Amino acid sequence: MRRRPSGFQAGRDEVLAGSGGCRRYMVTGMEPESKSRKKKEMLALQALGEKLVELSSDQIKKIDMPLELRDALLFAKTINKRGARRRQLQYIGALMREADPEPIQKALDIIGKGQLQDAEQFAELERWRDELIEGSDGLLEEMVSRGADRQTLRHLVLSARKEREGNKPPKATRALFRFLKALSKQQLSNGGSKPELHDSQ
Repeated sequence: MRRRPSGFQAGRDEVLAGSGGCRRYMVTGMEPESKSRKKKEMLALQALGEKLVELSSDQIKKIDMPLELRDALLFAKTINKRGARRRQLQYIGALMREADPEPIQKALDIIGKGQLQDAEQFAELERWRDELIEGSDGLLEEMVSRGADRQTLRHLVLSARKEREGNKPPKATRALFRFLKALSKQQLSNGGSKPELHDSQ
């Protein structure tokens, strides 16, 4: 007489007879593809899409991506309502799953590096401006040696100094900053190095 399987064995047979995913789990101990992992991937792509939306329209147009994704990003920039924007970002996340994220991420890294360099240059130009206003003759001579017109630079420095001492609007100070920025840009375009910052002491 054939013995009836035990409760454990019978339960195992019922599971094995079920879906392939359950059978795989019982036999190998491996779980079916995790829904949480899929959700994390979706959120990561959506986050990448959000970074793209923060770019300017010109920057978005220069990145290699599917046309439908580019249009969705440009449209998202025109949305002000929070709910509509959230839905558009979710849609962008879905489109991101069909795109190759590697060149997009690479473009974002390049843009981010450029923005960091711009911020560093801005801070450096501010230091040069302040040192000149405070009376750094060494830095002034360095600027002249690298192409700055001595008379123009000295006039801007003196005007900015008087302006600061009199607590007046920073018109000359801004003009001095623009002058230094143009000088730095010209120096770099000619293949030279930027002027070194000297101590004002």
